[in-house]
Amino acid sequence: MFTSVLMIEKALTSADVEFVATLHGDEEVSFHVLLQPRGDQADRLLRAIDDVALGELDEAARERETPEGEEAKGFGERALEVSLQALNAAGHDATGRLVEDHPLDALKTLVEETGADEVIVLTDPHYVEEFFHRDWASRARHKVGVPVLKLFSHSKA
Repeated sequence: MFTSVLMIEKALTSADVEFVATLHGDEEVSFHVLLQPRGDQADRLLRAIDDVALGELDEAARERETPEGEEAKGFGERALEVSLQALNAAGHDATGRLVEDHPLDALKTLVEETGADEVIVLTDPHYVEEFFHRDWASRARHKVGVPVLKLFSHSKA
């Protein structure tokens, strides 16, 4: 069985599930999902810049309304549960947890614990972080010791 660690920032859509579930053809895949709830004010600024870069000015103005920190934990727990149910319904073994602190440390630990074959980072585009190679996928490639695949989710957060 192929083992993937899937790092996400919001609930998987049905299109996302199909996307990651078909990456390895008919091979049986188990998923270990890490979900990072929204971060702090610095993250809000980067998200607003990304929205402006995409021409989504209304979204940039609403970034302040997005729950963060402890308030976001409940949203994260529900998003994780929805994602795990969707992967299980698609016939895959899936477990998961919320990232409480440092996402890349949690990712490295989970890769080691599970003996993962790969990491899939599935997020919305983060142009500022990607330009400076500070996005999760770029940083994980130097930390986890397995191939890291970066994919964009099929819906806007």
